[in-house]
Amino acid sequence: MKGYRNFFLCISIFCGLALLTLPVWATSLQEQNEILFKQLQQVHGLGDRQKGAIRRIFKQSGYAGQGNPAIARHPLTPEACGEKLDRLSINYENKAFEKICGAKYMVPLYDPATEKAEDAPACIDQFEFPDIPCTYPVVWVRAHEAALICEAMGKRICDAHEWEGACAGALEPPDYRFDLAKGVSPSVAIARMREEHNRRYSAHKVWAYGDHQEKGVCAEASYKTPGCTGGGWTQCGSNTYPTGSFPYCVSKLGVYDLHGNAAEHMNLPLAENQMASRGSSLLGYTEMKGSWFIFDNYYAHPDWCRWRAPFWHGSRVMDVKSHENYHLGFRCCKTLTPINGISKLTKLSCARKAQNIISNLLKRD
Repeated sequence: MKGYRNFFLCISIFCGLALLTLPVWATSLQEQNEILFKQLQQVHGLGDRQKGAIRRIFKQSGYAGQGNPAIARHPLTPEACGEKLDRLSINYENKAFEKICGAKYMVPLYDPATEKAEDAPACIDQFEFPDIPCTYPVVWVRAHEAALICEAMGKRICDAHEWEGACAGALEPPDYRFDLAKGVSPSVAIARMREEHNRRYSAHKVWAYGDHQEKGVCAEASYKTPGCTGGGWTQCGSNTYPTGSFPYCVSKLGVYDLHGNAAEHMNLPLAENQMASRGSSLLGYTEMKGSWFIFDNYYAHPDWCRWRAPFWHGSRVMDVKSHENYHLGFRCCKTLTPINGISKLTKLSCARKAQNIISNLLKRD
């Protein structure tokens, strides 16, 4: 029996190496996507209608998927990812979180200093979409497609502050300075709000895994396809790692791959009626979060948790021509049931505002 195990182990290793060295993958993008749709149905329990809606979004895109299979060269196979997690005795399933969030592979968003996981106003995917451990993240997806896919999953796109809280290990009340957006163009508003936000948090930079940047912790040691200078479909391979293959690249709330692998689309509201977390379907503007798979070798821009990026390739989230690229993906959030029509986060925000008002009055006295 041991001899058979060794034989099959050798075959598995050979097949894994073959996948990394073949000049052209044997499967097409459409075939890869069909496998992906089946995984979504099996792992997340999607109904046929949900699966059909997601399939239509991918088909209309023409590029959405796990990258161009003709040129992608992944540093690690899904099988090797699974073996690594088995060796480390890591299992990402969490029944307590699943009960709170009502979905698999999601974690509650809350502030551990003042709340418990059960108090969370929302949840966020543990991994980049498809939010399944040891699968390659979906890339080449536009922001509006990401929002529609999240909706089809029974979720929604995340607001920028939710991603930041997931990364920093504490969800804080929304800090959007909507007053800075009044009477000016969106690009000026975003620049003003970004400057104010980054100024506020730059003195206390944190990464998901700690208070200083480290190499080798996250999925950032891959490389660009030779000749890739921009973001062309035939020039730039999505040389990503399987999600969750770096188990120490995790925030205090239990969210993985916030640095490296694929950058992520998020919603940046310029007014309260554009906040996804408040139920908006209008949505705001595109915000790119995190970093991608080459950052150990080329640190292209800051990626600390609460850093907000310039308005790169910016547009409205729901613009049908919103940006897509070989290293740009997304993850979803989900609003939990509000209490008496008012979300827990809103109550917490109101309580903190009240505390600030009282504090200021006491200072005056």
